Amino acid sequence: MGNEFIGYCGIYCENCAFKAKVIPIASELYDEMKKACFDDVVNYMPDGPEFWRFLKVTADSGGVSCKNGCGTPGCKVRECAEGRGVEICVSCTEYPCGIFEEMFKGFPILRDDNEFMRANGIEKWKEMQIERRSKGLTYTDIK
Repeated sequence: MGNEFIGYCGIYCENCAFKAKVIPIASELYDEMKKACFDDVVNYMPDGPEFWRFLKVTADSGGVSCKNGCGTPGCKVRECAEGRGVEICVSCTEYPCGIFEEMFKGFPILRDDNEFMRANGIEKWKEMQIERRSKGLTYTDIK
């Protein structure tokens, strides 16, 4: 595995619940509903067209990482890292900065994971992430 699945913040994108769980389910739901001709009925349902567009966008949003188009638009971490030319924030001399306080609230394990990466190197960190992925764990499962 290269670094393409590692977000600037240190999240292993393959362990993101949105990418690992939500997108596949949305895709399957969209396909099944399309087979059932839901796209013909949607206009007669309250908020149906909005739901249909949301489901389609979600099903089609399977980018690799924030480095190639996936992730939250306007992410402060990404903007900062790109501005500083940093591949992963833990390599920045100012890490952890104030931007990460919100990240740590949403992903408490991120602080420990990033410290693990600093202490043990990126290859050991990748091994840990791949093992989690093989167990089906996502960041929402790990607190």
